[in-house]
Amino acid sequence: MTVLEDRIEMADADANTERLDEWFERLERMPVPEGYRVEIVGGNVHMTPQRDTHWIIIRRIVRALEDKFGLDVKAFSDVRIDFPGHENGFCPDVALLKDSAKKDDTGRWRYQDVEFVAEVISQGTAANDYGPKRIAYAEAEVPLYVIADPYQGRCHVYTDPKDGDYADPVKVDFGTDVDLTGTVVDLVLNTENFPRD
Repeated sequence: MTVLEDRIEMADADANTERLDEWFERLERMPVPEGYRVEIVGGNVHMTPQRDTHWIIIRRIVRALEDKFGLDVKAFSDVRIDFPGHENGFCPDVALLKDSAKKDDTGRWRYQDVEFVAEVISQGTAANDYGPKRIAYAEAEVPLYVIADPYQGRCHVYTDPKDGDYADPVKVDFGTDVDLTGTVVDLVLNTENFPRD
């Protein structure tokens, strides 16, 4: 890449961040109902209600991370992290950051520090999790991406992003352990009690 291409890319990233900041400021002033999650995918605003099923799965994944890494693990839910691509202000269901992660000058976590993301499927936004969000996580080189799909009763495990995408996922039915040993989390995720929709 040339110096000029680097500067153009940085200017585009800054413009994306500014637009996302404007959107999120507007959204914070809106009467978003309690219990709704808001994120921006490809410049489109998505609001989805958190269902019991959704939250139970998120909680079990976070608990597995805490059991493995301790209560001070940098694991977050529904916290804004801007990812590569056009206006991608995601709020992952679960994001695990490196121990060394620090907030940037704007007070936000950087996508470069994300080691693991888990998304729990909602009917209205499933296409985002399987499509543009998967691509953005791969472009960000997130080494491990897990989709828990309570409608299919299955987890989809994506690893080792290359050339802006992941290879076909390993699919594991709920009720079966998801072997994540050898990945950045190096644990076995028990899905026996993952509820279905």
